[in-house]
Amino acid sequence: MRPPSPSIPEKKFIYDALNQSLRLDGRDMLDLRTPTITFGPELGWVECAMGKTRVLAQLDAKMVKPLPERPFEGIITIHSEISPMASPDYEPGRPSEEEVTLTRMLDKVLRRSDAIDKESLCILAGQRVWQLRLTVHVLADAGNILDCSCLASIVAFKHFRKPEVEVIGDEVIVHSPSERAPISLAIHHAPFCVTFAFFPDALTRPVVDPSLIEQRLSAGLMSIAMNAQREICVLHKAGGVPTASEEVLRLINVASILVKDLDKLVEARLREDWEGRKVEVR
Repeated sequence: MRPPSPSIPEKKFIYDALNQSLRLDGRDMLDLRTPTITFGPELGWVECAMGKTRVLAQLDAKMVKPLPERPFEGIITIHSEISPMASPDYEPGRPSEEEVTLTRMLDKVLRRSDAIDKESLCILAGQRVWQLRLTVHVLADAGNILDCSCLASIVAFKHFRKPEVEVIGDEVIVHSPSERAPISLAIHHAPFCVTFAFFPDALTRPVVDPSLIEQRLSAGLMSIAMNAQREICVLHKAGGVPTASEEVLRLINVASILVKDLDKLVEARLREDWEGRKVEVR
């Protein structure tokens, strides 16, 4: 059962506040909710939160035969699950439209942008490659699950380590972490997603990282996936009135600043986690 839509007085109050550049949670129009990153006991297990939005990303690897048309490349698959406990919006038993959209966007941002070097996942050409499976669980939806899911996913890729393998002839030997230190993934770049919400009144400025109520009252969303080098991987706009090119460029500049901050936060948290682990990493 879906929750009731905001009442007319609620809508008017929020729209009036936004017209005065005020948000219910006290943020400025272009402020992100402060992200928090928590690492699990296993490598590649990451939980991220932005406000009350919480996402768990898990990455695992197994050896498989490569695709016939890609004999020198590993395989990356991405799945997302939105728990019915995340919000009353979601029903158990069948994938929601939001779940399908989330999976497609993560696939564009992470896999199609070649964030991960797939050739480095090849073990024995045409016979054995690593298959990386990323599963994203949305635990709580308080708005903007895409940005939180993208953050959790890229951190999971950076945090994960695959076992070292040795190829002798046609035999593949997988070494345990106690024998040889596991190896980090070869990552070309780290894209982060920044989402803006637009509102029916063209005079209302867009907000970044919309809360759930802001997302429901928005007339459209624009998500920009970008890395710290200012390379745009995906620009996706859903709904809303046409946006002038000057405004799009302005929001791209805003996103580039936020992405640099996210990149610094991720690197700092990864360093803290590795310092706290006794596993030898190379």
